[in-house]
Amino acid sequence: MVPVLAQADPGPAAPGLNVYLPLVLLFVLAAGFAVFSVLLGPLVGPKRYNRAKTAAYECGIEPSPQPLVGGGRMPVAYYITAMLFILFDIEMVFLYPFAVNANALGVFGLVEIVLFIVTVGFAYAYVWRRGGLDWN
Repeated sequence: MVPVLAQADPGPAAPGLNVYLPLVLLFVLAAGFAVFSVLLGPLVGPKRYNRAKTAAYECGIEPSPQPLVGGGRMPVAYYITAMLFILFDIEMVFLYPFAVNANALGVFGLVEIVLFIVTVGFAYAYVWRRGGLDWN
């Protein structure tokens, strides 16, 4: 009698790239929706244009008339406000993790956060002195 060799159980199959299939399908769905929206918008959207709809909108500020030559100056109050928002938003992004891990960071973390606040304070003082916080 010839002994029968037992076959080794290969175990569960390696997952391979199958675990990424839902993620790939999500990206395909998102890209498809974006392309569909961009292509469908002009087809079903309103086509009634008037002078107010084609004019530049600058956050409630009347746009200055453009001279025929040279391009002209635009009010920059909106852009300064946007930059201030970004500056102080980034400050909060860095301060929040420090507040969560203040005990674990110790004195080194305290020194670093004080230097960061002083740096942002210089930016704040600069903007204040230049009149960037004054609303007309």
